[in-house]
Amino acid sequence: MNVDAFELLATAVLLVDAQGHVVYANTAAEDLFSRSRRQLTGHPAASLFDDREQVQSSIDQGINGIFADARQLSSLRRGGESVSVVVTTVSLTGQPWPVLLEVREIEQRVLADRNHRLIDEIETHRELLRNLAHEVKNPLGGLRGAAQLLEGELPDPSLVEYTQVIISEADRLQALVDRLIGPQRVPLNAKPVNIHEVCERVSALIQAEFREGVFILRDYDASMPDVPGDAARLMQAVLNVARNAAQELAIQAPGDDVPPPQITLRTRVARRVMLAHRQHRMALVLSIIDNGPGVPEQIRDRIFHPLVTARPGGTGLGLSLAQDFVQQHGGIIEFESRPRHTEFRLVLPMEPA
Repeated sequence: MNVDAFELLATAVLLVDAQGHVVYANTAAEDLFSRSRRQLTGHPAASLFDDREQVQSSIDQGINGIFADARQLSSLRRGGESVSVVVTTVSLTGQPWPVLLEVREIEQRVLADRNHRLIDEIETHRELLRNLAHEVKNPLGGLRGAAQLLEGELPDPSLVEYTQVIISEADRLQALVDRLIGPQRVPLNAKPVNIHEVCERVSALIQAEFREGVFILRDYDASMPDVPGDAARLMQAVLNVARNAAQELAIQAPGDDVPPPQITLRTRVARRVMLAHRQHRMALVLSIIDNGPGVPEQIRDRIFHPLVTARPGGTGLGLSLAQDFVQQHGGIIEFESRPRHTEFRLVLPMEPA
């Protein structure tokens, strides 16, 4: 591994030896910690953070190769102020340094407030749509019934084609209304869920639907414990997000600069995560990453709102329902997108909601 490449990164990187001491810090790390590389080198890495014991535990596990990488929230002192950061501990193999620490500054309060606003916005839109759906449901039933009665009175059998159009469209709208009203307020059937089994079932369904059109890459943390949740709803949430990614990949125009369509399912453990104004000791982060064109700028702020879609023929319900199911578990779905890298992260607490 050539450490010179780390100098090009805007993210702080520390390389740690088997004793837990810093042996290398890039320029971004000097800026973040407000210390020179000479001051950082030889320093116990965990002591750079406020919660030294938790970071040290993560480093020790990385040194022993217990996990591939793990993410946790932490903080450090800089200029007399506390700075919230995300610390990713990466276990290295075949390198002179057993552990790499990636440290990114994050304003946790801003993140928590943003997620809380998102939840409130989605719930407001969902409630409006439920009310609208209830208003539409009865007239739809009457429309369908009238079309059936009319069909029995038609003198010309060839005209049945038109009543069948009315009936089929009424049925389609009825199905849409039923999805808007939804049974999502039924209590969770919470049991320990192996998230990797959920991912494998979703992978099989995506492969069956899209055949060889999409390649699925798995990047699992094998030490991931079961999470408490409703397996059916978690699977539907993961399937909705993965299918949305596959559909976007399927419609992108081929070209010399377009890579083969690929979806990555990645699981990691995050520590000290704030969800709905409650801090959790550990959380599951399931990332669904695709190399498609990215989420259109005009819908990014509304992508989880019901009926919002940029895909022709899309209903705009898949991501909204996925967000709803994850929120019922006390979690949230976050996303970031740029061309050739769109990542949806399903963040779920590892203790019961």
